[in-house]
Amino acid sequence: MKRKILIFSALIGITAVAKGDLYYVGDQNLESLPIKWSVGGSLVYDDNVLAGRGNTNVPKEDSFAINPYVGVSWVNVTPQTTVDVYARLGMVYYFDAPSGVDDVNSQSRLGVNLTHRFSERLRWVSRNFVAYELEPDYSRGYANSRIADEYFYWQTQNSLGFRWTDRFATYTGFMLSGVDYGGSRDNDRFTWGLSNQFRYQLTEQTVSTLEYRYRDTDASGVGRDSKDHYVLLGVEHRFNPNTVGILRVGYQHRDVSGGSNRDRPSLEFALDSQVNDQFRVRAFTRYSMESYDTVRTVNNFASIVDFDERQTLRIGVSGEYLISPKLSINGGVDYIYTDYKGGFDVLAQAPTAGSFDDDIVNLHIGLSYQFVDNVFGTLSYNYSNSSSDLDGRDYTRNRVAVGVRAEF
Repeated sequence: MKRKILIFSALIGITAVAKGDLYYVGDQNLESLPIKWSVGGSLVYDDNVLAGRGNTNVPKEDSFAINPYVGVSWVNVTPQTTVDVYARLGMVYYFDAPSGVDDVNSQSRLGVNLTHRFSERLRWVSRNFVAYELEPDYSRGYANSRIADEYFYWQTQNSLGFRWTDRFATYTGFMLSGVDYGGSRDNDRFTWGLSNQFRYQLTEQTVSTLEYRYRDTDASGVGRDSKDHYVLLGVEHRFNPNTVGILRVGYQHRDVSGGSNRDRPSLEFALDSQVNDQFRVRAFTRYSMESYDTVRTVNNFASIVDFDERQTLRIGVSGEYLISPKLSINGGVDYIYTDYKGGFDVLAQAPTAGSFDDDIVNLHIGLSYQFVDNVFGTLSYNYSNSSSDLDGRDYTRNRVAVGVRAEF
């Protein structure tokens, strides 16, 4: 009996069917934690508040801002049910906001993750996330440049896992997600999808997977609806108790309403390693056609174009290192390359020739120092560089933040 339980955990313990972000490789070594509160804030200097707002020919405008917040987290693990809740309520207030920029912007999010084990063979996994924020989180896998205003993003991914034999299991799931940019609605999206994954344990550390996914996306404004089909072969390997890697490669078929069909390769990779007691590193790569942010302006804002294909490469690496019991350093880099093809000119009601591309590099590094038992000081630096063939997407941006937080 114990052997079967261990095998079932190996089969589905590191599944990414219901992943919340591109770094996710499963809930590793999750333990119960009491409710933990954090309260803090930071003073931020931003040298290009207008970055990404279609301001190619407008000089940079800088501003100081404050970012107060309150957060809470709670984890409860029982033999049958695991609940993981985290929330953060915050805001960004610019002291001298440039024209067209709101003084106050939300920086808030909520996540609720649930795993319930009905029996040794059957379990339910649900991962849910809501954000109302100003800045994009590139690890969520939808933004490919800075978002001009606050956006509302939500997703729920749910799957039912069943172990048929000691080595073979399946996951069947559904998902819903949406994004609302508030201003122009051309890039608002609502997506629903289904998936089924077959899992076979090759060794105690390795699981092979075969997965089919279907995604149906409704677009607002001048955006066009689309459907995507994925067939992916994968392998999930636990290199050691603290290191897990996931690789999936396959095929994606995309069908855009009123447009053309597209067939492209698809790739997903994620790695999470607690190298030692001091150092943790995570990484991801994804290459696929995406349904978000397909409506862009071109030809010096003369044309509004919706693209059939937005082929995107996303790479992210992040790490944390404990220098001493009181001092830690964290940092990371995001790289996103996007190739736009198959454009349809909304105003002229005609196809457009050629392709467009853009890429963005986002670097961040930070320090945290513990002054007393529950009080920490923080210092961070963020650099972004965007280069694009599209209107208003070229910019560089630097941000420096100094803050303090208390945990209790």
